[in-house]
Formats: sequence, structure tokens, C-alpha cells
Amino acid sequence: MFVPKAFRLDDRQQIAAVIEANNFGLLVTAAAGAPEASHLPFLYDPAATAAGPQGTLRAHLARANPQWRDFAKLAEEGFEALVIFQGPHSYISPTWYGGGPPTVPTWNYVAVHAYGVPRIIDDAAELRDMLDGMVALHEAEEAQPWPTAGLEEGFMQAMMRGVVAFEIPVTRLEAKAKLSQNKKPAQLAAATAVLEAATDPLARQTGAWMRAAVNNLETKASADHEQGNPDKRQG
Repeated sequence: MFVPKAFRLDDRQQIAAVIEANNFGLLVTAAAGAPEASHLPFLYDPAATAAGPQGTLRAHLARANPQWRDFAKLAEEGFEALVIFQGPHSYISPTWYGGGPPTVPTWNYVAVHAYGVPRIIDDAAELRDMLDGMVALHEAEEAQPWPTAGLEEGFMQAMMRGVVAFEIPVTRLEAKAKLSQNKKPAQLAAATAVLEAATDPLARQTGAWMRAAVNNLETKASADHEQGNPDKRQG
């Protein structure tokens, strides 16, 4: 992913939060020269391991989905899979900047790309644990969460045979928060206010990210001012 310095997101906690809040990702592989893609919910453990210094992703495919057969080929050839997590995003009109240098329409967004070689999970207990975790995560806000424990064991085993679970030790993360940080502070603040008042939830979420960018710029400007003022440095 092309990530200019102004838009680079390095904070590991923020990156993990983006993945967890937008965990319906896109798995992309190209083991035989032809790209394959599947839309899947993922679990993310940010803890570093020897194989996955950037954490571990876990998910499952339908056994009928041939993409899982790419995994062994990727490992043999030393290629990685890519998982894309799309965060908040919104169109930005030039009129929202409220003056200043000329500009053109653009699109602001937050995205994370994770890379690693998938490994199939063959252990039945590990597969069951992953499926239980996925269900528990997405049932957590229900008034009466649906438990996998209530399923008849034979039925559950049959369902498990119909999927292929896998994990991806993440070797690298690319994270981008394109939020008009390259505009004048007044322009960024003006566009932020428009999105914060929008009716579209995605636009408001983008506005929240942009508000954080505004606050960061203001904090940095204040710190730079104090460093350049000897009276303030002396207290």
C-alpha cells in the first residue's frame, strides 16, 4: 500500500483497534499467478510471537472454497497472503475546506494491510476454540447471547468438518490514515466540522479520526512553540 509519511499510522494500539472494529477483512492470495479473494471475519491477537512479530490473525473458510489450497503453495514459494481491513472513509468536497489554497475533491480513509503466510489449523480443539471465540465476540452485545455450547455435539462436529480454519502469523503491518493532514490547519478543521455534523455514520467516524488529527497538530504546534520560547522552557 502506498503510504506517504504524513498519512502513516504507526501506533500499534491504534492499528489493533482498527482491525478489531473492522474485522470483516478481505483475504487475498495469488499462489498460481491468479489472485483469489475471500471476505471473512477475523480474530486478531496483537501479541508478538516468533513467527508473527505483528500478532496473529485467525479465521476460517468454507471447505468448498478452493482458496485454502493456496496456503501450502504460498509457503513453498515463500509468498505471503494479504488481509485488508477497511476502516472509516468519506468523500471530501473542496468546498468543505472553507477557503485557503486551491484544492480538489478527494477521499479520506483509514485502512490496515496485514501480511503473512497462512497455516491451516488441523487440531479439532483449536478449531473449536477459535469458532467459540468468534461467536462469543459477535454475540457479546446481544441481550441473550447465543452459545455454541447449546449445540448437539454431532451437529457441531459436522459443521466443523465443513470449514477449514487457519491462522496468519503477521510478519508486517501497513496502516494508513489519510485525513487531510497535508492541508492547512484551518482547512483540516473546517472539513472536520462538516463530517462531524454529517448524517452518514461512516462520515461521522471519519470526522472523529480527523478531529484527532486536528488535536494532534494543535498539540504539536503548542509543543514546538514552547520549545522555541526560552521563558516558557524555564517555567
